[in-house]
Amino acid sequence: MNNSEITSLIKLLDDPDHEIFEHVHNKLLNYGTNVVEQLENAFGEAFDAIQQERIANLVHEIQFRELKNELNLWYHGGAFDLLQGALIINKYQYPDLDEQKVINYLEDIKRDIWLQMMNEASPAEQVKLINHVFYNIYGFSGNTANHQDPQNSYLSKVIESHRGNQISLAIIYSIIAQKLDIPIYGINLPQHFILAYIDESVQTDTENGVLFYINTFSKGFIFGKRDVDHFLKQLNLKPERHFYEPCSNADIIRRVLRNLISAYEKLNAPDKVTELHELLRILNEQVI
Repeated sequence: MNNSEITSLIKLLDDPDHEIFEHVHNKLLNYGTNVVEQLENAFGEAFDAIQQERIANLVHEIQFRELKNELNLWYHGGAFDLLQGALIINKYQYPDLDEQKVINYLEDIKRDIWLQMMNEASPAEQVKLINHVFYNIYGFSGNTANHQDPQNSYLSKVIESHRGNQISLAIIYSIIAQKLDIPIYGINLPQHFILAYIDESVQTDTENGVLFYINTFSKGFIFGKRDVDHFLKQLNLKPERHFYEPCSNADIIRRVLRNLISAYEKLNAPDKVTELHELLRILNEQVI
């Protein structure tokens, strides 16, 4: 990579000739993330408003293209790591996210639960302990005051504020549980994302080994299948099987994206809505 050439190209970003600008723009775009740092430095040194705007737009374009590539690789690679998927979406708004900081924080919560965990604890006792550490010690709760805020869907901000929506709290909760080998997974219930404790070796009143359900938005409240039946009845929905069963990691990230689309529509941010639809389309492609 020729640094002097890149510096010269960046200086031409404010050229009034559209053809020259397009040529320079495309050349820098093809360098990808390798030029982001130099572009950001140039932004700080630029006094021309047009050049600043063009630099900011180009940086976003480069980072968004990289984000789409990451999401595509995650999805077509099997979408096995829920945390990775959530962090990729996080980088849409916070491209400079320190992922390790988030990972370390979740490890801290996991360790604090593990240190108090008894070997013979029942499923209900395990959940009671997770609830105590997650809500009472770390102070997580549902953001009831500003539920539509898009920040509720970005993991790093939820960890920072300890406030989130149903799905962000459920993602964090289930990731920590699974790190402890506790089988808690997401349930894609309409209008409300919940979790389920799964034990396929035990005979339950469902066919999928669900012992009970967990509402992470309500301090980890435990409830049963009849409550889900009642909830669906209130929505005038048939009690279809997939409303009771664990969903895939890709389904969870799709729901995060739909929440963000809804939030940004309410904030009248059409550019973000368009880009988030692009990300959603990646997850709706057929995996070969």
